Amino acid sequence: MALSEDVFEHGPDPENPGWRHWNLKDETLFNGAVMGRLITRLDEDGKARLRMFPERRHENLQGIIHGAVTLALIDISMFTTMHTIGSGNAGPSVTLELSTQFVGAGDMTRPLDAVNEIVRETGKLVFIRGQCVQDEDVVASYSGIVRKMKPRN
Repeated sequence: MALSEDVFEHGPDPENPGWRHWNLKDETLFNGAVMGRLITRLDEDGKARLRMFPERRHENLQGIIHGAVTLALIDISMFTTMHTIGSGNAGPSVTLELSTQFVGAGDMTRPLDAVNEIVRETGKLVFIRGQCVQDEDVVASYSGIVRKMKPRN
């Protein structure tokens, strides 16, 4: 399904000037049901940033952000990156590969950001690298490949 105004909301976030929403209108789908509210912006250095706000449901038994939540944020952020600094519509695309190195614990009291850059974009592939950070603390480093696909009929 293509990203459209009918299913997707990415307008300005009035609570966070300079940020935009990155949310599906149907909150029962994965992004809303699992991740909660997401916001995005283009940083001054040209990198795309996607932010989540940890909630109790994101916490593991150690009292830190669950690794699966971090991986989900990373995956979603690759599509945000395609939309923000790539060729545009990322809706009908799929993740081909994601290599992640967890290097720190996610603090439940601070927003978690995925900050990405496009290494290369071709007609069918987008190569992305980035880091999940909380302020200056790195939680994970990663690289991924997304395959652009045509919408299904």
